[in-house]
Amino acid sequence: MFAAKRRICAGWALRKASRRLRAFALHCGKVRAMSQAMTRRSPLDNPVNAAHAWARYRQIMKWLMAATILTVTIAVGLLFAFNGMISVHFYIAVAMGISLTMLLGGALMGLAFLSNGTGHDESVDNKLPSSDEFWSPKDD
Repeated sequence: MFAAKRRICAGWALRKASRRLRAFALHCGKVRAMSQAMTRRSPLDNPVNAAHAWARYRQIMKWLMAATILTVTIAVGLLFAFNGMISVHFYIAVAMGISLTMLLGGALMGLAFLSNGTGHDESVDNKLPSSDEFWSPKDD
């Protein structure tokens, strides 16, 4: 009798687990279908386009690094010419501040240019209301 109860309980657990599994599979299928319907393929999915875009980005960053080194050199030189030797820490802080600001700003702008220039921005399906529809009062 105990074995029969155990088989009944095991069968019930299997049926319940299979229902959950089917529901999960159905949910995953719906999510996959919705995500495929909402997005288009990005041009950066193509390895040739991606390689060209990243090579261009690296070239921009090389030019930015050269401009940063030139700017830091001129700024530290002018500070030394007008103020003399203040403190090594002052010149290190000035050089790091200028360098990090220019490189971070340039890197982020370069990524924005990369995204826009490759058509990656157009692959996003943005169906949000326009600012006029969002902020204007509703006519009821």
